Formats: sequence, C-alpha cells, structure tokens
Amino acid sequence: MAYKKPYAPENSRKADIVSLKDSITSMLRAYRLQGKLNEVTVVASWEKVMGKAVALKTQQLYVSNNKLFVRLSSAPLKHELIMAKTKVLANLNAEVGEDIIKEVVFL
Repeated sequence: MAYKKPYAPENSRKADIVSLKDSITSMLRAYRLQGKLNEVTVVASWEKVMGKAVALKTQQLYVSNNKLFVRLSSAPLKHELIMAKTKVLANLNAEVGEDIIKEVVFL
C-alpha cells in the first residue's frame, strides 16, 4: 500500500512566518526581560569565565544597576582580581555578547 504525501503547494509558506529565535527575542523585548536575562546569564557564566578555583572562593554573586557584586572568601584572590578588574569585565561581557556589566565590585 502506497502512502500519499499531504497536499502542499509550492508556495505554501507564508511570508509572515518568523523563526523561533526571532519570536523569543521579540517577546523578551516586549516584556522588557532581555536585560534581566542577560544579568542572569552573567551570573550563571561566572564559573565558566573565571574558572573553578575562583568559583569555589566566591561566596555571593549578584547584579544591580549594571554592576556585578562579587563577595570572595579569599583576601589575596580579591586583591588579584581587583588588579585585573578590566579583564574580568571584558571577559564577562564577551561571554554574554553585550556590554551588560559596567563595573565589577569585589566585596
């Protein structure tokens, strides 16, 4: 028994069909959630960007007003990261793909 393909004319795709990525981006923009999503992405990617050793010494990590606040349990590590603050900032923003974080504050 042969199966027939469903009828599909050549131009059955409508011009107004939007990709899933574009529709999610539009939804995030409409509900003004893109900024918060990027902040969450920065926090989630901290271990990937900084490495496991730094992540183990990190006690608290949060974003407020485009500033990333990092509480560390090691004073020498804190001093070392303060010296490399611009590189940390650049690496985090590069991971997200946008300039989300304007300043990093080590506590």
